[in-house]
Order: sequence, then structure tokens, then C-alpha cells
Amino acid sequence: MIKYNRVLLKLSGEALAGDKKTGFDEETCIGVAKQVKQLVDDGLQVSIVIGGGNFWRGRTSQTIDRTKADQIGMLATVMNCIYVSEIFRYVGISTEIYTPFQCGSMTKLFSKDSVTSCMKKGGVAFLAGGTGHPYFSTDTATVLRAVELDCDIILAARNIDGVYDSDPKQNPEAKKFDQIPMQKVLDDKLGIIDLSATVLCIENRMPMLLFGLSVDNSIVLAAKGKSNGTIITI
Repeated sequence: MIKYNRVLLKLSGEALAGDKKTGFDEETCIGVAKQVKQLVDDGLQVSIVIGGGNFWRGRTSQTIDRTKADQIGMLATVMNCIYVSEIFRYVGISTEIYTPFQCGSMTKLFSKDSVTSCMKKGGVAFLAGGTGHPYFSTDTATVLRAVELDCDIILAARNIDGVYDSDPKQNPEAKKFDQIPMQKVLDDKLGIIDLSATVLCIENRMPMLLFGLSVDNSIVLAAKGKSNGTIITI
């Protein structure tokens, strides 16, 4: 049984790239689409934000102006949503792509009413372009949209299977949390999401479930409250 009524699914761009680390792994994307279709068919309302890390990591550049780097990142998320939206349509899901800025005929301008209508009709709404402003990450855009759309929870699918007390790639003894308060994430500077997104979650009481995308049936398990990831409580 699905635990939630409406969720925002945050997909890591890097996780969608699979072992290639860049671009898309089509098999991974089709697997995601099939899982979401199962949930939508069961009545779950789903919106999706996709990070742009499989194409662009502008903050690491010392030569490009931050505003321009962030604008490139916004467009990377638009490309991601166009591609993944088509994969969703391939498996039989109706989709719409929304951006906070005009993007020709490729997307629709974001509005809460339009996105809510899409989800209530059984479609999946892709929320591309971040907040539309520089200096805000897709983490912040994710929380902002989840709050705005009255979502029950953010389901964050990444290439790591939960929240740890230190980097498990650097520390083999790192401890994984089954559950952790968002305030502790902030106080201990765990860096799971950026500062503005963390504060926005706390202020608006928006919980999050962080889990590994590569785990079999991970999205379905997350939506049913059976994930082995980390619940970040408020």
C-alpha cells in the first residue's frame, strides 16, 4: 500500500547517468519510469525535479561568472527533464514539463494550479529550470516546489543509499542513520542538501527520505515506506 498521497521525487542527474558518469544510462531511466508508472497507476501523485550534475558542475569552475554558470546548470536540468519525460511517455505515462521561465514551446510556465491539475489527472509533472535564479541549487528548488505543491514528503533518489555521519567513500567506518532530524543535519553540517534547502525544510516542516536509486525497486519501496534509506524528520 502506498504511504503517501502526493510526493516530489528528486532524481540525481549523476545517478541517471549510471556507470558512464555523464549523459544518460537509458536502462536506468527506463527502470525509473516503470517504477513511477506502477505508483501513478496506484494513485500516487508525482512531480519530479532532476539535478544537472550529469552535464554540468559550474561551481567548480574558476573562469566562469557564477551567474552564468548557474544559468547553464538550469538549462542542464531542462535537457534532463525533456529526455526523461520522453522515457516516461515511452512506458505509457502522460507528462508535462514546467519551467519558471519561458522556454519556447518546449515547456510550460510553472504555476501551482497547472501542476496540481496535471498530477490529479494521473500525469507526472517535471519541474525543470530550478528556481529560475542564480545562487540557488536544485536542492533549494526541490524543497520550494514540494512546499508550494503541498507534497507529503520529498523522495530523494541518489547514488548513495542514505545519510552517514561522515563520507563513506573516505571513511569505511562511517555510520549510516536509519532516521535523523533535519536540525541535526544542519547542526552537524552533514551537507546532505545545501544550507538554504535545509532551513526551508525546517521552517516548512517538509520531511525527506534519502535512498539509493540503484537499489532494486527503490522508488516503489520508498513510496510504500519500506525503503532502507534514511528518513530525515522535522
